[in-house]
Amino acid sequence: MSTSSVSKGCFVFKPSAKKKKTALSLEDHFVHGCEGAENSELRFKLCHDLWDKIQTDTEALQDELNRNILDSLLDFTRKCSSTRQHSDWASQMRASEIPTAALVLGVNVPDHDMTFQSLSDLLQQSVTPHVASVQAKECGALKHLMKRVLERLMDTVVDDEDEEEAEQTSAQLNKSVHCSLSTLCAWYNAKTKKSNTVSPGKKRCSHVGDDLQSPPLVIIFKDLEAFNPRVLQDFILICSRYIERLPLMFIFGIATSPSTIQHMLPHSVSSLLCIELFQSLSCTQHLATVIDKLILTPQFPFKLNGKVMQVLISIFLYHDFSVRNFIKGIQLALLEHFHSQPLSVLCCKKKAALLNVMHLGPQDLERIRQLQSFKRYVEKQDPQEQVNLFTDDTHLKEVCQKLIKNLRQYHKNYYPILRCLHTLTSSLPRYPLGKQIRELHLICLDKNIWENEDYQSAMKLLKMLAKDQLIALLQRCEEILQAAKSKNIKMALVQLEDMLSKFKQLDTVAAEPSPSVEDSITSPVKNLQKKTDLFQLQKTLLEMNESRRSKKLSPFEALRNEALEFIDSLVKSHLSAPESQTLNEVCYYTSSATVRRHLNATPRTSIQAALNIPYYYLQNDRLKTEDGIVSNAAPDICIVYKLHLECGRLINLYDWLEAYSTVVSAAEGNDPGSDNFGKVDDVKHARFIRAVSELEFLGFIKSTKQKTDHVARLTWGGC
Repeated sequence: MSTSSVSKGCFVFKPSAKKKKTALSLEDHFVHGCEGAENSELRFKLCHDLWDKIQTDTEALQDELNRNILDSLLDFTRKCSSTRQHSDWASQMRASEIPTAALVLGVNVPDHDMTFQSLSDLLQQSVTPHVASVQAKECGALKHLMKRVLERLMDTVVDDEDEEEAEQTSAQLNKSVHCSLSTLCAWYNAKTKKSNTVSPGKKRCSHVGDDLQSPPLVIIFKDLEAFNPRVLQDFILICSRYIERLPLMFIFGIATSPSTIQHMLPHSVSSLLCIELFQSLSCTQHLATVIDKLILTPQFPFKLNGKVMQVLISIFLYHDFSVRNFIKGIQLALLEHFHSQPLSVLCCKKKAALLNVMHLGPQDLERIRQLQSFKRYVEKQDPQEQVNLFTDDTHLKEVCQKLIKNLRQYHKNYYPILRCLHTLTSSLPRYPLGKQIRELHLICLDKNIWENEDYQSAMKLLKMLAKDQLIALLQRCEEILQAAKSKNIKMALVQLEDMLSKFKQLDTVAAEPSPSVEDSITSPVKNLQKKTDLFQLQKTLLEMNESRRSKKLSPFEALRNEALEFIDSLVKSHLSAPESQTLNEVCYYTSSATVRRHLNATPRTSIQAALNIPYYYLQNDRLKTEDGIVSNAAPDICIVYKLHLECGRLINLYDWLEAYSTVVSAAEGNDPGSDNFGKVDDVKHARFIRAVSELEFLGFIKSTKQKTDHVARLTWGGC
């Protein structure tokens, strides 16, 4: 495998078949470094099944949320295509106008790809097979835009005029076509003529509408704001010349505002478009639906604690507004939970969890005994039961089965009552418990909500509601409880229905005021009209206050207080914090720091850590040093970086080079007393220049005009 040559060259050696490494499967990656490897395979299967379930449900949910806007776009394309094929084309729009749908999707750009993919699939299934999607990053010039459009519409190779003939093989020349709309016209005419000549007895393509003999050519611009305005203008002008021969149709994906079209296109160009505006669902409404369907449901056994939820929501609200990234954050937490928690083998459906409890090994049972929630449970038991729980494995498994059932029952009761409380408080002034249900859920995850001052304020405000308002809210709570399947909730529903019937009976009963109460109230008022001293005034006011307190409640007020006390009892029974539930660690993921580190990365900190502590990433024993010291065997960039930390704002390149040469000479094992120690040669000089260039690329230094042989330092401090 050795070579010798006078001149420099590049030699290629093919690896032998014996040295080929087989690719690791997903399960192998999961098991590697997994905590508690004895049940890692089962945990991987449970994690994979939950992952697939979440993925399937979110895709179905996204399709459902986008259904209205996508149906509207389909109707628009059908209408424009049908109008063009009939005689009223000229009367509906000018012959040079291109039908254009301006689709406002919002600033959640990562979610747009899924929407456009669904739109393309629906268009190809029901309207036209000719759909092309383009992005700004691949269309920097007009020729690139034209080439991408033709290639995706015609499904062929398009010849670029600027390419040299020598670079094209004969096979490519035979398959490629000329890059112009004239070529597209010829191709489209041949395509439609061929489809129209199909015999009547044979069916045409089922995915294209039967009434469209000339299906439109739809071009989707995914990110309109990112396109070069000049390129877009030229393309529209060219297409307008062919609109009588080609049924072109545009769809503009807009992230900001519809006024972007007027800002990018002058009137002479925008007048060539017949624009219709379409507004998609806001990303905050989308997030509320995702949280309601994925998190606030007992369907999924995997749960997030309050801190992890707060991290994911903060990233959504303050970074990208991307529901897709929010779901990826849930999936990351799911993977981390099953990878790091051996007891996650019980985080599955009820029957499977009860079965897995009986197959727990001694190590898993010991892990259960070490859980904080289980220790609190043991402390509440009698001494003999405590001994049995810590010594008898069979008895522990039976108790764990009961605790798993209780945890499932807790979730079945928690979410309906949470929705009822949100229904009652979401319309109160100043929103003491939040306007969105996710805010109320975060409060409940943090601690017992009835211990919160805002909860007490909300209950006081509810006591001031009018009868029609309170009855309407209680009826909505009744609808929520009717959808629940828990026995406790069914019993609460019966009580709520009984209260609602009492409220309805109030309309038929006339409440008569008590004369004695009126006299007790009015008599002090009459006394105030008389001339009196300060002592008498104080006495009269106290009598008025006592008379108000002793006032008899009306039937509605008494029933309202009874209804609110009933709601308060439900809250205290079913909305306790999840941490108070035994074995909550099995289902709840709590490592918010891990989620934040993965999803909200800090690249500058990571780069500085790598330059300061190269062993952390390279795992080379020669690089092990004490804190704050870099080994002289470290990579050149680490040595140069460490030396530049010892300098001020301006760094002398020659002094920097000499210091670097001294460190490298020590790493090579040269004698410090020799004449060549620390001497700069061509190799060291080249290595130094390369390391300095890398630091400049990373943004740590920059060249300066103050001194020609100096560079300016841009950062301060270590990692």
